[in-house]
Amino acid sequence: MRAESGQAYNLTNWLIKLKVKAIKPRLGSRGRPEESRAAILQAAVAEFSREGIAGARTDAIARSARVNKALLYYYFKDKEAIYGAVLDQVFGGLAQAIQQALSQDQPPREKLLAYVQAHFDYIATHPLYPPIVQGEMSRARRGRSGEFERIARQYFQPLFSSVGALLEQGMASGEFRAVDPKDFIPSMIAVIVFYFSSAPVFRMISGTDPMSPSRIAERRAAVLDFISAALFRQRDQRSQGGRK
Repeated sequence: MRAESGQAYNLTNWLIKLKVKAIKPRLGSRGRPEESRAAILQAAVAEFSREGIAGARTDAIARSARVNKALLYYYFKDKEAIYGAVLDQVFGGLAQAIQQALSQDQPPREKLLAYVQAHFDYIATHPLYPPIVQGEMSRARRGRSGEFERIARQYFQPLFSSVGALLEQGMASGEFRAVDPKDFIPSMIAVIVFYFSSAPVFRMISGTDPMSPSRIAERRAAVLDFISAALFRQRDQRSQGGRK
């Protein structure tokens, strides 16, 4: 009797576990859409960063994301759609970080530094992004990008507008020297970005790792110092007020 009771108990437990296992959605199925889509995008970032859009393969993305190609095409109709979503992740994340910095209630000088830090830190913590951005810029120059106009309108224009307004505010208050935003903003962004897009060159020249934490910290300080020297007026200059 006791043996039969034990067998029934074991059978019940086995059936319960089997049922739970059967209804638990697994990654790579439509039962966990957010996780599956995120895994595909993460794999796509690595693939596009390494191979570019021309060399990237959807089967490699699916394999890295541990999903089948049918599921990949369930979320994205083709490789271009995956690439567009990757661009939104790259530029959307940057826009969010920058907007958070620019929305702070600070004087122009501190807000400008907060922007530079946010832009620099975002790129430093996403080392796979610069090759994707470079590839998209190259496609746009050749007239082969179907995404560039949308990306520029959705992300670049608001960035230029917000930073331009900040520069105007700083110049009006006498904190910034007189500059032309349409020239200064590209120069400032170049100072922030160029180091990361040229990291392989710096690695060969210096023989050191340009992406090591110590070098990133040194570069961050150098960028802040350079932009500050280029834009900020000294206290005796500020007392003169306004644009000069």
